[in-house]
Amino acid sequence: MNEKSFFFDTYALIELIRGNPKYEQYSYCKIITTIFNLAEFNYSLKKEMTKEKADSLTYDYKDFVVEINLKDIIKAMDLKSKNRDFSIPDVIGYIMAEKHGVKFLTGDEDFNGLDNVEFVKK
Repeated sequence: MNEKSFFFDTYALIELIRGNPKYEQYSYCKIITTIFNLAEFNYSLKKEMTKEKADSLTYDYKDFVVEINLKDIIKAMDLKSKNRDFSIPDVIGYIMAEKHGVKFLTGDEDFNGLDNVEFVKK
């Protein structure tokens, strides 16, 4: 694969659509995310725009969703049990990034300094 890939957590997806200049370089990368991140993404967008616009933007990312199995969930909950501040979508995403051999792209302070994280703050 020539194109660089990243797992985009909810934070990264939101910064990307907001046009944050620090995330511009990632707009050319292959996106991987989960249905849980899209749920958070849709909810966050609905707080700041119309339902129709939020839903439309969410549908734009549907093709980037990777499948999650029970083993992935269990591994993610093992991580959450050690780091209770992590959200469930974030720990699942972190495990999925690892599984797919890509970095976890986020601006979430809880992940700053962890292995396999590309940390980009606003």
